[in-house]
Parts: sequence; structure tokens; C-alpha cells
Amino acid sequence: MVQERATHYDILALCRYTKALSYQRIRAMSSKVPTNIITGFLGTGKTTTILNLLKTKPDNEKWAVLVNEFGEIGIDGAMMAEGGALIKEVPGGCMCCAAGVPTSVAINALLRQRPDRLIIEPTGLGHPKQILKTLTSEQYQPYVELFATIALMDPRHLSDEKYTTNSNFNDQLAVAEVVIGNKVDVCSAEDIDAFNDWVTEQHPAKIFHKLVKNGELPIELLDIEPRTQAQAEAHGHAHSHTHDHDDLDPVFELAPEQSYVRKENKGQGHYSCGWIIGSEYLFDFDQLFSMLTALTAERVKAVMNTDKGCYAFNVVNGVVSVNEMSLENFESRIEVIDSQLLPWDQLEQVLLKLCGLDN
Repeated sequence: MVQERATHYDILALCRYTKALSYQRIRAMSSKVPTNIITGFLGTGKTTTILNLLKTKPDNEKWAVLVNEFGEIGIDGAMMAEGGALIKEVPGGCMCCAAGVPTSVAINALLRQRPDRLIIEPTGLGHPKQILKTLTSEQYQPYVELFATIALMDPRHLSDEKYTTNSNFNDQLAVAEVVIGNKVDVCSAEDIDAFNDWVTEQHPAKIFHKLVKNGELPIELLDIEPRTQAQAEAHGHAHSHTHDHDDLDPVFELAPEQSYVRKENKGQGHYSCGWIIGSEYLFDFDQLFSMLTALTAERVKAVMNTDKGCYAFNVVNGVVSVNEMSLENFESRIEVIDSQLLPWDQLEQVLLKLCGLDN
């Protein structure tokens, strides 16, 4: 069995960091909302991690989650709909924009509902510098208590130049005080050594690091204090895509005359295309699974109504994971992201055929 190298950054260290930061004491000292940013590149398991945290939150607490996605079709919010949290989505990569107006509007809407904790998930193709700058601005200082930024990493990416030469991949890890090596169950001994070596080489040192599987984080990580706010002073970056989001709530309906809608986006060297398809159309589960398995795109997320029920699909590196959901009368949603422009028209024809819309 592959074991993480023993360091002083163990669970005892975590307890020392968090002992004086119990949730009760935080709330007694301040009415500010404890806030965490959970970042990481495409496919590192951010959504799964947040879902696991929602399962372990105290029953008497109300949590809020702000989800930013590169694509124009909100998928993560749909996946979190059963987690019992207040959800806001900002599609189209807006959280990385210098202006950040849609992000501020979404944060304000969540704070008005007085959550006990706010979790922010930036897009996997962006970095959290701008949202850090926003949260530490004078506007939010009376309302937000920012804790350590947590970055998820797939240790296998450290041996792939596609990731190690990507500025966003490196920015996400650099800005985080806590780094989690996720998916350890599919990593080799060399991957684990690469992760441990990388952690050792970091300056300044990370406050905490850990190897996990399935995004299973100790909830105590959320109460680690940030080392400094200096990283929030960095300027935002420019990127090219257009968006116009007047309604920041998840939109689960199509116009009465529409059977489906398609939306595209591009930026950060990637392209996305997504579809929303009416809830009255059911996909053949087996054919859909086969199609997703054969799809060569870098990243695919979907919540689909099938002949076997509603399911969430997650595709990373050709591996399809499936989770059953209890959503009813929900529009099917699928988002495909790749570094190459894919034949969207052809993919659309396949999707429409699988749900009988090509008739």
C-alpha cells in the first residue's frame, strides 16, 4: 500500500492549528461569515470534496456555496442541489474577471441569507487571486472572515508538462495555504513521491498538506487561519470570453417553446459547449454511458434524466463516474470542455438522437 511520507504536518498538527479556532468561538467573537475558497485545476475533485464536506457539516448549520464554472451551463450547482446548502452559480468564468460584478452580486445574495459558512469554488481554469482580492476588500471586511485557501491537486499531474507549464495550475497551488493531493487511490508510488517532494520544495511552506481519496477532507481544515492576505493583493488577469448573466440563480427551465438550448464559451486556451434539454426527454442510460466513455474531451460533467432515473456523470481522463440523484422534473444538463475546438454540431446530433429529439 502506498503511504504518504511522514512529516510534522500530520493530523495532530491540524488539531493544534484548529483547537483555538473552534466554530463556536469564531461565532462568539464575530458575526462575520467564515469563508473558504476551494480551488484546483480541472478534474481534481472540487465538487466531490464540497459534497463530502456538506455531508459532514453540523446539522444545525446552514452553509452557502458559490460555484463558478468555465462553461455557460451550470452543472456543479445541480450536483450540489441535494447537499442541503444555499447554492448560487456564476457560469462563464466570471469569477476571474477583473470587474467581478456578477460574483459580488452572488456573494451579496448569499450573505443576505445569513449562512453559517460560505464556500467558494472558482472555475478549474482560473485562479483565486481576484476573488481573494474581492473578499479582503473594504466592502466585505465587516461581513466575511476569510480562512485558509484550500487547493486540490491530482499528484499524477506533477509529471505532466501539460499541467506543470500551465500558469493557472501553478497559480492555484501557489496562492493556497493548504494543499490536498486527491485521488491517492489511483496514484503510483512515484506520484506520491512527486507530491511529497513538491510540498517539501515550497517556499513559503504550506501550512498543511494531506493525501486523500474521493475528496474526503477533515472538516477541521476549514478553520485553519490564512498565513497572510498578501496574496490577495495580486492583480487580476485578462481573458477573452463574453457573458451576460442577469439571473445568478440556477435556471432549471427552458422557454415553453424550446426543447433544448446550446451555449458555448472559450478562453484560457480551452473551449466549452453545453446543452440544457427538457425534462420530458429521457436518455437511454446504457447508450449515454457508452457515448461518454468514448468521448475524448478533457472534461465532461452532466446531470441527465435517463430511463433508469436521474444521474450525475463525471468524466476525467476517459474514466466515467456515475452517481444516482433524486431530482425530479429536472432539465438534463451536459458540459464538455477541451483544449481543442471539438465538432459540437456532431456531438449535438448524437445527444438529440439518444433522447429521441432527432425525430
